[in-house]
Amino acid sequence: MSMSKPPRNEVVLRSFTFTYYMTMAVITSFFPLYFQSKGFSTLQIGLLYSVGPMIGIFSNLFWGVASDKVRSVKKILNVIFIGQLLMAAWTFHTDTFGLLMVLMAAFFFFQSPTTSLTDSLILLTVSRNGKSYASFRVWGSIGFAFAALVFGQLLKSYGAGLTVALCLGTIACSLLLSFLLTDTRDANVKKPDFSGLLPIVGSRSFLAFLLTVLTVSIAHRMNDGFLALFLQRLGGDQSVVGWSWMMSALSEIPVFFLLSKYGHKLKELPLLALCCLAYAVRFLLMSLVDNPMWVIAIQMMHSITFGVFLFTTIRYIQSVVPDHFRASGQAVFAITWSGLAGLLSGTIGGWVFNSWSPHAMYAVGSALSFVAMLGFLALYAKAKNVAAGAQQDTLQ
Repeated sequence: MSMSKPPRNEVVLRSFTFTYYMTMAVITSFFPLYFQSKGFSTLQIGLLYSVGPMIGIFSNLFWGVASDKVRSVKKILNVIFIGQLLMAAWTFHTDTFGLLMVLMAAFFFFQSPTTSLTDSLILLTVSRNGKSYASFRVWGSIGFAFAALVFGQLLKSYGAGLTVALCLGTIACSLLLSFLLTDTRDANVKKPDFSGLLPIVGSRSFLAFLLTVLTVSIAHRMNDGFLALFLQRLGGDQSVVGWSWMMSALSEIPVFFLLSKYGHKLKELPLLALCCLAYAVRFLLMSLVDNPMWVIAIQMMHSITFGVFLFTTIRYIQSVVPDHFRASGQAVFAITWSGLAGLLSGTIGGWVFNSWSPHAMYAVGSALSFVAMLGFLALYAKAKNVAAGAQQDTLQ
């Protein structure tokens, strides 16, 4: 008996996710080294990484609402990948820091919302075909791991200048695949009334949740932005950076599948608290090591930190935000996770890295993660009290 082939739209979506996260690997892993090769300081690189997320605070919400209004994720992805390609080509042709800040802001206006829109498309797809989020998102981890390793080796051999071709090439592939994507949203559904979204995202409990997410996200984003520079400070080259990111991306894969199968049995807030404890340990270890090989080993804790954090946070938001607000709900998360956290981590991380040391930056990240753990535990305790009070009122 032969196995049936997956539908074409699922193959395209997995391929698109693979290529998009290849671009993410270039941006996260190798952009800092590229800018350093152009003569920019650590503080300037931190500012470059801050201006993008600052624009992302607006762009995530703008493109998320636009997607919900036109009832199409695919059309919005087509537009933003064209914008990414044009802005990236322009960005790589300037060496003036002031102009580069402006161009990076323009690039991130189109790049920042891609993750949340891709997650929205995946969530809408799995709600119709019964598949798991992990079965699609895992291809992002594979693409990131592949690019981190292979591109790291290429950059070691041919120099940081190759970053330009790798970035433009992966964006172009994503753009071509975005035209083949299938929208899973019913075009006949009435356009959503966004007044219904405001009470959800504006509630005190949801805002407290987002604030706690922001606290641990700052720590995570500091690692994203400065890991390559940290490894270089320890004596590692581009290939070591590639191995480090590859191991972290591969470590996500089994966690995504395990959570997809068993995650529904676990309560989100306690799981997020445990995840933050793992983050605190991970960054504490990073603040103590001086050998780049140990960094590669510690990066494997990415599985029980980011892997758990991403999956559980998306599941929590999915449980409180209706499907017709899917892109907007993911945009609110992206604003917190990528926009605000990226802005603060680039500014704070760059200052601590430059003024104190990279080890001090990781110590700050460990402390922030511990505070976030306490925040999620407090939210869980409050939720239990509210549930107990509601049950008592029902019995009466």
